[in-house]
Amino acid sequence: MTSFFALLFYAATALFVVGLAYKILDFARTPAPLSIPTTPAPTTRGGVAFRMFREVVFFESLFKGNLWIWIFAALFHFGLALVLVRHLRYFTEPVWSWVAFAQPFGMYAGFAMVAGLGGLWARRFLVERIRYISTVSDHLMLVLLLLIGLSGLGMKFLMHTDIVGVKAFFLGLMRFDVQPLPDDPLLYVHLLLVATLMIVFPFSKLLHAPGIFFSPSRNQVDNPRETRHLAPWAASLEKN
Repeated sequence: MTSFFALLFYAATALFVVGLAYKILDFARTPAPLSIPTTPAPTTRGGVAFRMFREVVFFESLFKGNLWIWIFAALFHFGLALVLVRHLRYFTEPVWSWVAFAQPFGMYAGFAMVAGLGGLWARRFLVERIRYISTVSDHLMLVLLLLIGLSGLGMKFLMHTDIVGVKAFFLGLMRFDVQPLPDDPLLYVHLLLVATLMIVFPFSKLLHAPGIFFSPSRNQVDNPRETRHLAPWAASLEKN
């Protein structure tokens, strides 16, 4: 099992990094021929940066649009952020001070993450218009994330695993010196789910994470009166 998971995580990491880099490059190369910032929009680049900060960190537009969905989304995303910070202890030696400080918060943030996912998944069944547009992949992504959260909580509160061995395994992967992985079925399930998420991430709707930075309705300045917005293809025609 050690060799299997070592090869799996090397492959999953390669697919995640290469796939994500390719999609981000594709987003960057996609032309935005129209000036379509969602109004009221900032009229300066600094204002756009501040607006993007509020959107990424606080989900401002979602807060204004639907408070209940915002609550579940905030529970999931903030919980996930703390869980990821907590997991940095498996990849650092010595553990950074701020990661050590976040350990107790990250432990219980797993419950917030699972609660938020539960609410977001229930929404796809209970809200008719959301149920109508939901696809199988939408449900599968939520199930995958839920199982990752539940299996992680299970290892912490139900079936304790050898975290020293887990850390040695991942530090060994980073140094290309594979160490034995603890013999724990629930750990195997958790790691298999995480690797699956890494593999499918660059090809799923979860790409809204980097995609929001390339959204014309969010990253454009509202200055049509001051500056003429001319797409590159239109500019070349105008010169001719």
